[in-house]
Amino acid sequence: MLAKPSGIPRQSGCYLFRNDRGTIIYVGKARVLAQRLSSYFQRPEGLSDKTQFLMNEATSVEWIVTPSEVDALILENEMIKANQPRYNMRLKDDKSFPFVALDSRTPFAAPYVTRGQHVKGVRYFGPFVNVRALRVTMDELLEAFPLRSCSQHKFNYQQRINRPCLLYDIAKCSGPCVGAIDPTGYQQLVQSWARFFEGDVRELRHLLQRQMEEASAHTHYEAAAKARDSLAALERAANTQTVVLDDHSNLDVIAIANEGSRSALVRFRVRFGRVVGRTVHLVDRSLEEDDREILENALTDLYLDAESVPPVVVLESATFSSPLVTQYLSEVRGRPVEVVVAQRGKRRRAVELAHDDARAVIGRDSLRRQADHNVRARALQELGTALHLEQPPFRIECFDMSHLQGTNYVGSMVVFEDALPLKSDYRHFNVKEVIGSDDVAAMEEVVRRRLTHWEDHQASTKFRRPDLIIIDGGLPQLHAAEKAARSLDLEGLVEFVALAKREELLYRPGSSVPIVLERGSEALYLVQRLRDEAHRFAITFHRSKRGKSMVASSLEGVDGLGPARRERLLGAYGSLNALRQATLDELHALTWLPGDVASRLYDHLQAPSAPRPTKEDRDE
Repeated sequence: MLAKPSGIPRQSGCYLFRNDRGTIIYVGKARVLAQRLSSYFQRPEGLSDKTQFLMNEATSVEWIVTPSEVDALILENEMIKANQPRYNMRLKDDKSFPFVALDSRTPFAAPYVTRGQHVKGVRYFGPFVNVRALRVTMDELLEAFPLRSCSQHKFNYQQRINRPCLLYDIAKCSGPCVGAIDPTGYQQLVQSWARFFEGDVRELRHLLQRQMEEASAHTHYEAAAKARDSLAALERAANTQTVVLDDHSNLDVIAIANEGSRSALVRFRVRFGRVVGRTVHLVDRSLEEDDREILENALTDLYLDAESVPPVVVLESATFSSPLVTQYLSEVRGRPVEVVVAQRGKRRRAVELAHDDARAVIGRDSLRRQADHNVRARALQELGTALHLEQPPFRIECFDMSHLQGTNYVGSMVVFEDALPLKSDYRHFNVKEVIGSDDVAAMEEVVRRRLTHWEDHQASTKFRRPDLIIIDGGLPQLHAAEKAARSLDLEGLVEFVALAKREELLYRPGSSVPIVLERGSEALYLVQRLRDEAHRFAITFHRSKRGKSMVASSLEGVDGLGPARRERLLGAYGSLNALRQATLDELHALTWLPGDVASRLYDHLQAPSAPRPTKEDRDE
């Protein structure tokens, strides 16, 4: 392991770990370099598995001192983008949504929709979720503030022949090509567009209302009618924007959703109470980065200049915030920025809307990956190569255990074929041989019971032979699975791999050195999906089993209430807590439950000494 260097400064800055080839494998920042780097050079058991793996690969560390922590943040972001270090989280912009662009480099700017890279000198508004709705909005806005929407070639042609096109005749262009409007007047229209997409609909509404009233007062009825039509068009365009606050607030809302080692950060730009833009970052976390680190890494992409920073930034949770966030935003804006956590009211609802959107982003990305056959094939190929399998694993089974303090032990087996869940082949296992809390022994039993069907897989519709079995756990669980295979003389015939919890390191039989899948790879994403699905399936079965056990134990002693009737009661009410809320008349209304049994059951449930469900049971 790399030895701790001497002379580490007690200043802010960035630090870089390199491997034996001189490649940068991790970039970090610190307010005090000496303190931060010291945390890496400690006893291995004090480090997470991933950090241990980083330190085993690193052969040198260097640092760059910066004037402040904000400068370190900016430098860290630039170096990560330039070097794409293996152990840093991957921050990906979601570039699938359109922007409205106004090219201020020309005297008569034309609005257009783009998904491309931002160009200096062009004003961008958005991004927007629905491009079709955006085009409708722009069409309505042309009636209110008629900018030219033609190409530069078309503009030059109309200017050369000194004749406007049809859009001028239908009042959707102000005719700058023929001098029907001067540059100053045109710039006022451009500013009106900018105001609209910045959310300032109220000011534009007052402007058109005033124009209409003044024209009417001077008996300029044609101009008044034009202002009236523009006002109606403005209202139709404004109706396409989402109103999240009705107090005309100017702020940003930031929320983060997590699923496995994938996160999505969503930023809503709220101007004058309306969502006028949305920014999404998909994140592949690497070294257990928390939400605060995710936000800090995204800051330099979210806020590039003073115009992009509002006076207030609303965060979903206090865990996101840090003095660095406030300091960076204030320095970029040039004025103080208030960073607050939404606790209640409209701001909290806006944050919840952003959080739901972040969860949907992860869901859409998951569906995209599952629907793409090429992506699935790449995931299987990457996984097979990383595990040194003879061929990509078409059928993969994943096992997980669930219990509560050693009771109601259950195992789950989920199956993926061609990187898609095959739910008809999912199986539950009631652990029968293990007493007390022993995950390793329980895993051995479950794997052994599954492998008893190994030889008859051709004739069996219950189990088919897998190409790979994933064990959710570390080396002890892997050794248990190997022991189960040996007991059935299947040693060497079954391809096992263990997935260490949280760290997502893979262990193969015969080696204690973990395999680290590339951050952001399709193989890692597939393994995460398998692990999460096995965990969900095990937990669901365990809750059901524990609920039945709770009902059975709580209803013992009620004369005339046997196992069959207890089962029907659980099916009718769902939980013991719901059953306890039932009235005597409701119990008597059950045609299959005799009246005297219903009365005894009611008295038993309402007795002060009757067992009460725990909070956990009520939540489930």
